[in-house]
Amino acid sequence: QVQVVESGGGLVQAGGSLRLSCTASGLTFDTYAMGWFRQAPGKEREQVSCISSGGYSTYSSDSMKGRFAISRDSSKNTLYLRINSLKPEDTAMYYCAARYEYCSGSWLEYKYWGQGTQVTVSS
Repeated sequence: QVQVVESGGGLVQAGGSLRLSCTASGLTFDTYAMGWFRQAPGKEREQVSCISSGGYSTYSSDSMKGRFAISRDSSKNTLYLRINSLKPEDTAMYYCAARYEYCSGSWLEYKYWGQGTQVTVSS
């Protein structure tokens, strides 16, 4: 049984930083591309970043480049997202998701999802 569990969210002041973690079990971690998505109330789910199965490539939309850094540690089956210079508009539920082999910009193409971790940024 595949399990994906996010952690590391919380309440932080604008300008601060957070590191989110996501641990996956029940799958061969190295064969899955891993992505971070977020969804704010009343808004559509959007991709933050994705890292390829081997960890050699990362992808982010233009709006996400610069403050978000994705990484993975295959020895721990863990995905990370470092967020710097947090802004109130970063407030959202952040989700981790797995897709076999390759990244995709569409959340619909990710098979395994965690329950999310809430990030709230106060001004």
